Amino acid sequence: MCEHRTMSRSAGDLVACLPIMKKHYWERRLPHWIPDETPIFVTWRLAGSLPIGAGRRQDRLRYCPKTWGELDAELDHASGPRWLAKAELARIVQDALLYGEASKKWYTLHAWVVMPNHVHVVMTPHGDFSEIMRWLKWTTARRVNALLGRTGTPFWQIESYDHWIRTLDELGKTIRYVETNAIAAGLENWPWSSASAMVSLES
Repeated sequence: MCEHRTMSRSAGDLVACLPIMKKHYWERRLPHWIPDETPIFVTWRLAGSLPIGAGRRQDRLRYCPKTWGELDAELDHASGPRWLAKAELARIVQDALLYGEASKKWYTLHAWVVMPNHVHVVMTPHGDFSEIMRWLKWTTARRVNALLGRTGTPFWQIESYDHWIRTLDELGKTIRYVETNAIAAGLENWPWSSASAMVSLES
C-alpha cells in the first residue's frame, strides 16, 4: 500500500506505486482496466458537450499528444452546454474532488482542472476506481441539477476516458497538460484547478 502526501508529485512518493499486482476491470460501452495504487488520468464531460461522432473518437483514444490534444481542443471550444463556467457549479465539482481526497481518503490528487464542459483529473485511487467515479459523478450531478432546477436529465456523459500512467516521465507530462489546460483554452485567471490552488497557498 502506497502512502502519499496531499497533492504530492515527487518521484519518491510515486515510484513505489508503479509496480502493479492487482487490477480492476469493468465495462459500460467501453472496457476499463485499472491497476490498484497507480496514477490515473481521467476525463469526464457534460452530456451533449460534443457531437456524437467526436465523442466516440475521444472515448476510444489512448492518451497521446496529437490525437488527444486535438480532440480536447475541440471539446474546449464545443458549442454544447457549458454549465461549469458558472462559479457556483464549478465549485461543487471542485469541493467534491477535494472532499473525496481529504475526508474520504479514497484517492490522492496530483492535478485537476474543472473546465466549462469537462473535468481532467490525475489521481492515485486507494480503492475501487469505478466506485470513486460513480460517487464523483452522482454527487456532483445531484447537487448541480438541484441548483439548476433540472430533473430527469443527465448532467454527465455516461462514459469517461481513463488511462493509467506507466512512468514518472509520463506522470509529469500529464500533470503539466492538466494544469495548463485552462490557459491553452484561453481561460485566463481560471480559478478551478490545482494550479490555481497551489498559487493561492503560496501567496
